Amino acid sequence: MQKYVLAVLVDNKPGVLTHVSGLISRRAFNIESISAGYTEEPSVTRINIVVSVESENELDQVVNQLSKLIDVIKIVNLSKAPSIERELVMIKVRASKETRADLVNVVNIFRANIVDLTSENVVIELTGNQGKIDALCEVLSDYEIVEIARTGAIALSRGPIPVKHM
Repeated sequence: MQKYVLAVLVDNKPGVLTHVSGLISRRAFNIESISAGYTEEPSVTRINIVVSVESENELDQVVNQLSKLIDVIKIVNLSKAPSIERELVMIKVRASKETRADLVNVVNIFRANIVDLTSENVVIELTGNQGKIDALCEVLSDYEIVEIARTGAIALSRGPIPVKHM
């Protein structure tokens, strides 16, 4: 399976995200992650989709089907273009007085941040590529992970040309 990051620009209307994700899932393609948010234009929403497909032919099918949706403005495969990809994770870990110093060391090594601290838990925030986040999760598995929330990948093209002009 190959993963691809698609930037999909759509009209900012209710239900568009449901139509986009429904179309992909009806075609039995796996959505690894999906995130949506406003863009520099209030009438446009950007949906970042990481999709797993067996071949580029299947990817072409996904893109062709998406492009037929009336609210879709533009689709760009950022996996094929110079781009910057990041993900955000927040991890709540059980932290005792004995383990807190070790956790601070782990946070510093990964250049993460502690965003909440209680007598029982610490919440760690990290932004990076999927590999870096997976590595932090693996190291923290030596402690008791209480909860994890990940955003999934978001991406921007490198250089001066925005996705809307690609």
